[in-house]
Amino acid sequence: MEEIRMAFLTLGCKLNYAETSTYERKLLSGIMGSRISVVPWSAGADIYIVNTCSVTEHSDKKCRNIIRKLHRKSPEAAIFVTGCYAELKRAEIEALEGVEAVFGAKDKAALAPAVEEHIVMKLTAGKAADEGYAHKEYPSWGEVHDGEASDGFFGAYSTGERTRSFLKVQDGCDFKCNYCTVPYARGESRNEPVSKIVEKAAAIAGTGCREIVLTGVNTGDFGRSTGEKFIDLIRSLNDVPGIERYRISSIEPNLLTDEMVDWIASGTKFLPHFHIPLQSGCDKVLSEMGRRYNTDSFARKIEYIRRAFAPRKVFFGIDVIAGFPGESDEDFETTYNFLADVVRPAFIHVFPYSRRPGTPAAERKDQVQDSIKTERVARLEELCGRLHRKFVEDCMGDSLSVLWESRCRNGLMSGYSENYVKVTAPYDGKLIGCCTDVVLTAENSGIDSETREIEE
Repeated sequence: MEEIRMAFLTLGCKLNYAETSTYERKLLSGIMGSRISVVPWSAGADIYIVNTCSVTEHSDKKCRNIIRKLHRKSPEAAIFVTGCYAELKRAEIEALEGVEAVFGAKDKAALAPAVEEHIVMKLTAGKAADEGYAHKEYPSWGEVHDGEASDGFFGAYSTGERTRSFLKVQDGCDFKCNYCTVPYARGESRNEPVSKIVEKAAAIAGTGCREIVLTGVNTGDFGRSTGEKFIDLIRSLNDVPGIERYRISSIEPNLLTDEMVDWIASGTKFLPHFHIPLQSGCDKVLSEMGRRYNTDSFARKIEYIRRAFAPRKVFFGIDVIAGFPGESDEDFETTYNFLADVVRPAFIHVFPYSRRPGTPAAERKDQVQDSIKTERVARLEELCGRLHRKFVEDCMGDSLSVLWESRCRNGLMSGYSENYVKVTAPYDGKLIGCCTDVVLTAENSGIDSETREIEE
């Protein structure tokens, strides 16, 4: 039997990762699954599936370069491209050599059927049509797109890891901040019903995975297309047998209600770990960005969460954009001090502002010089390192529940506590995928290691 070598590449966020994992799962379980062999892209493949990102100009360039690199690696390969870059720059991608087809925001469910149809054509080329792979035996990808995916929502979750799965609960965004192309790349806010997402969580539990991370573009806006609420979803997920822990990947501060916080902190499976976009700690800049809160409301939200979980220590991951148009030195210092003195997060995910065509911010004449953005990013990253170290030090002596992962380095295994502190211990295969209580020390936290990883 002829083997079809297939490689999957994901650029960008965990949401993309969940979608790529779903493409792979669907193709391997489909009518051509027995013919597919998944290989690393570097080994060369007959078919490449590339899930792209377009959050910055650098992301666009990286996607183009990777597609060109794949074509040089395997000139005869068919490259199927999806993701945000595919939605925003379809014609640009279609012009690249080797690209077979491009799938935008509402075409995601059509990708796997299209790949299967391509394989059928490849295997039956020049052969008799009665070998069992004729096109008539399989609906075209256009028919699938017009049917099951007509609502434009592609349900997805990741598999392949014993400890953690990323579950897509929402897609799209209606907020349209002045710097962002994501609403155009991902479309309007939409979601599956709670019942379908609960079914996926149960399927994840069936794989032996014990932790789920809820992902979405604007996760807290869940319910736009079903009339439900995000708190309805998390309450239902909390009852899924087999899943011990949940994390919320990202949620807007104005959508994280006190009701949610109180319920999560009351003793649920949802952990004291929140990733909350701030973008700027200066009210003038927040207003010009089109954000829906100010620093006072943000600070009160952080303090409310800390009080609700006390004495447990909450891990806060915070997104910040450096060098938004018109951001003066004084504005930046205001942001820096707000982070250092008021929010005091455990992690800062820093982005230099990227000028995205078609957004209001891109048209402004007061763009910040790249060299200044680079300096500001460096200062925020240095602050991130200090704040993360302080958070870990504050947790010293605490008994933390750690979910152990399968990676083994130098005889050590690692895992993350409920509040996302990375902990190490001598490798014990029996504990992989299990939670145990560990008293945090300088030794098992790696706080003194210069190579300590911070993942967020």
